[in-house]
Amino acid sequence: MSETQIRLHNSKSRAKEDFVPIDPENVRMYVCGPTVYDRAHLGNARPVVVFDTLFRLLRHVYGEDHVTYVRNFTDVDDKINATALARKEAGAPGTLEELIAERTEETISWYHQDMDELGTLRPTQEPRATAFIGQMIAMIADLIEKGHAYAAEGHVLFSVESYTAYGALSGRSVDDMIAGARVEVAPYKRNPMDFVLWKPSTDDLPGWDSPWGRGRPGWHIECSAMSYELLGASFDIHGGGNDLQFPHHENEIAQSCCAHPEGQFARYWLHNEMLQVEGKKMSKSLGNFFTVRDLLEQGVPGEVIRFVFLGTHYGKPMDWTAKKAGEAEAVLRKWHAMVDSVEAAAPSDEVIAALADDLNTAGAIAVLHRLAGAGEAAVLKGSAQLMGLLLPEIGAWAALPAADLSGLAEKLAGLRATAMETKDFAPVDALKAALIAAGVEVRMSKAGVELVPGAGFDPAKLDGL
Repeated sequence: MSETQIRLHNSKSRAKEDFVPIDPENVRMYVCGPTVYDRAHLGNARPVVVFDTLFRLLRHVYGEDHVTYVRNFTDVDDKINATALARKEAGAPGTLEELIAERTEETISWYHQDMDELGTLRPTQEPRATAFIGQMIAMIADLIEKGHAYAAEGHVLFSVESYTAYGALSGRSVDDMIAGARVEVAPYKRNPMDFVLWKPSTDDLPGWDSPWGRGRPGWHIECSAMSYELLGASFDIHGGGNDLQFPHHENEIAQSCCAHPEGQFARYWLHNEMLQVEGKKMSKSLGNFFTVRDLLEQGVPGEVIRFVFLGTHYGKPMDWTAKKAGEAEAVLRKWHAMVDSVEAAAPSDEVIAALADDLNTAGAIAVLHRLAGAGEAAVLKGSAQLMGLLLPEIGAWAALPAADLSGLAEKLAGLRATAMETKDFAPVDALKAALIAAGVEVRMSKAGVELVPGAGFDPAKLDGL
């Protein structure tokens, strides 16, 4: 174990704190994983890269065999059921349960492929919610017995009033939460903020027998039961996107601390900020919504996606732009060529110090640039690999030739010079439009014309230009 002191911004205390593990021989981290009903979109990938980087740092500091990282798969959910139901209605063979299992398997394998391409390590354990239903039922029964939950009309609800610290993580009062949340009003709730631990299932949907009838668990209880089974009543770090802070994480804390008052549940809470695309919130209505696989198929290497992500601190909103992707690709190509034939040396102390300072990945990348500038190839390689970059398993793309756009840049500059005299800009606009359609970013200034392959670059579309 090295002498590095890691400091992390704890959402719970709203302050940066020294990270002191409960047991340095077994540092434990739980991160909320995906609901497996479809491909992971770019925003889903951000926490994966953030917590992979933290996992790598913890392994470096405490030793690879002394870190347990658990990230779950939510494989029981209304959206999964809806997808399977649509397939059944379209004539797919098999029972609904079989179709749900098929969809889950398919989606988990997609998720693994996509995240592997981003250079992320598989977590130590990847529990599926459906494998822990018995533990969830036991935890719910225990909460009822302790007076923290009640059964009503086939549902079991957690009684928010029974846990006085409710709201501490998100810093909201219960009144604020009722005002701000789209609280599902139901006649069987004693308090509008009470949330579901168990709900009834119809015969055609997945369900399990329980003391409260056939049904399935609520979303929040899943993570509480799985983290307890795999990490214990107290563990070190709980992570996820800041969209999960309320209600998901708030509810996890309430039910875990009430079920296991002997434990502290998670001691450090880390939340990453959201992702934007070209300065706007990613949404289907804006047409700027895409999956990791969309980008990979457009020819954006996974390593480039990772590099762009690491360029922004996890606690700040991250803006994905074609310009950043083009610049990242150029930098990584240069670095790959530089380190190709050298053995990786130990990572630079400066890179480790930057990462240990609340995962300052942007600061660590600045150090990588300095190492590259000083020609320190071996240290550059070792330092970048600590961050999941310049790894042979995701770096093969860099050996492929980059697009040479210099001829087209000259042609566009020539057309522009002619247009300045003839005042006919149609040929300039036509070529510019064709380049943009091929995913090329066109930068025209007094100094000249610069063409940069962007995030959706497709060299095939340049044929004939």
